[in-house]
Amino acid sequence: MQFAGYTLRNNLFVAPMAGVTDRPFRQLCKRMGAGLAVSEMVTSNSLLYGSAKTKRRANHEGEVQPVSVQIAGADPAMMAQAARYNVDQGAQIIDINMGCPAKKVCNVMAGSALLQDEALVGRILDAVVRAADVPVTLKIRTGWDKAHRNALSILKIAESAGIRALAVHGRTRACGYSGEAEYDTIAAVKAEARIPVIANGDITSPEKVKRVLDATGADAVMIGRAAQGRPWIFREIEHFLATGEKLPAPRVEEIHQLLRGHLAELYDFYGAETGVRVARKHISWYTRGLAGSAHFRHAMNQLPTIGAQLAAVDAFFLGLAAQNDRLYTIEELAA
Repeated sequence: MQFAGYTLRNNLFVAPMAGVTDRPFRQLCKRMGAGLAVSEMVTSNSLLYGSAKTKRRANHEGEVQPVSVQIAGADPAMMAQAARYNVDQGAQIIDINMGCPAKKVCNVMAGSALLQDEALVGRILDAVVRAADVPVTLKIRTGWDKAHRNALSILKIAESAGIRALAVHGRTRACGYSGEAEYDTIAAVKAEARIPVIANGDITSPEKVKRVLDATGADAVMIGRAAQGRPWIFREIEHFLATGEKLPAPRVEEIHQLLRGHLAELYDFYGAETGVRVARKHISWYTRGLAGSAHFRHAMNQLPTIGAQLAAVDAFFLGLAAQNDRLYTIEELAA
């Protein structure tokens, strides 16, 4: 796929997710078949540039190009400064967050709260596009609430500002993550757009990707929660779109090794203490739905060291594999 001046492997994007799409997760998803992975949002508050969290989020060492970094804020000048800062740190695409529904973000008039003020949206987009000497993209929701869906208006503002692509989560801010995604709204945006449109929301399987692409005409899809603990979803989708056939589910041994590799990168990236804490949610996602996983997760979340955490993971997966003289797939074990 040609996107913002880059040739991507495919049209499968990893959605930016706070606390999830750090560098280890982005790299893993790209290895497993994602064409692009957008970073978790970076604050536009320059007072926080020196914080450990912001420095980690601006760390792109060894990352597969292009590097796409999402910035969040409500002040045009600060957003412009944030764009320049992140480009200096290696960002090759700047993505603007106007889609996050979290209260702590919306309460400071950032994220999807900005959709209430179209004039401010325009000023922010103009400022960031002028400041950044790299392509700028935008992520939005369909509106503030069901009575105020304005995705089409935001599209026109974005195109006028020089935004290179628009990702649309098919819900309003008020919907949060409840209800079903509005693919009809995404289709309406795509029908009017002169820039690429990326469909986002409730995309959970290869078959769903095909249905969403057909229903919306979107140029790409963006996958978030469905990739948590299941980064191989990207290779499954890529194969299905190319052949119409489903790949066999990964074996337990492969998932064990993938998780092991992911954990090693987390420990290296965050350090031992923080790495163990961050790893807990990923281990929970990799093991959800499996026999005995609830008890395992409860015990694992009490473990304070890398060694203890790895030993628990190994014991859990080796126990699964020992249930039969062959390796079960995750789906078989969950059943």
